[in-house]
Amino acid sequence: MGTQLPRWVWVGAVTLACIAGMVNVVGYLGFEHQAVSHLTGTTSLLGAALADGDWRAVGHLWGMLIAFSLGAALSGMIIQDSTLRLGRRYGVALALEAVLLALAVPLFMRQQIFGALLAATACGLQNAMVTTYSGAVVRTTHLSGMFTDLGIGLGHALRGMPLPTRRLMLSSLIISAFLAGGILGAWLFRLLHYYALLIPATLTGLTGIGYASYRHWSLRQQG
Repeated sequence: MGTQLPRWVWVGAVTLACIAGMVNVVGYLGFEHQAVSHLTGTTSLLGAALADGDWRAVGHLWGMLIAFSLGAALSGMIIQDSTLRLGRRYGVALALEAVLLALAVPLFMRQQIFGALLAATACGLQNAMVTTYSGAVVRTTHLSGMFTDLGIGLGHALRGMPLPTRRLMLSSLIISAFLAGGILGAWLFRLLHYYALLIPATLTGLTGIGYASYRHWSLRQQG
């Protein structure tokens, strides 16, 4: 990555990774023990459920895959581009994510699968919203790509090749933020149970407000 990342990209990516870590751990610790921020494990579980003929699990797992994809589709409709750029409607997407997370709480409290589906939709929306910046893949709801970037960087270092320092730093920060969100989410779940989801919902809303304010300020500076 040859260009300097703007501050709003760093802050936004790290904040959203922390939020995703919180949401995912609450979903995992909940009654279904289902990860909601990524689909690799869910797809593997779906394969096992199909092999076992566990049709109840098949329905739930298919629902998670569809819900995450619908969230990504919502992002595509709202933002209409996969490249991070100041001026896009990220505030609208973040506000919708906050609403989805808040609506998931009462459904989780009633132990209804629709709570997990709404949380997965929120994560799909977030993950599609934050996709690329200046050639770097930016994912905030799962870490496989981030760890892959770190591994590639290590391989380049062992060969004496130049390192994409900013890209590796961003990957490290996203991994650390997701882990911190998981720790905080687990602690909040033990303290507040499913009401813990209101914390990432609030943080998402505040992030959207912060982005909208920064966007407005930047446009005024340019004008």
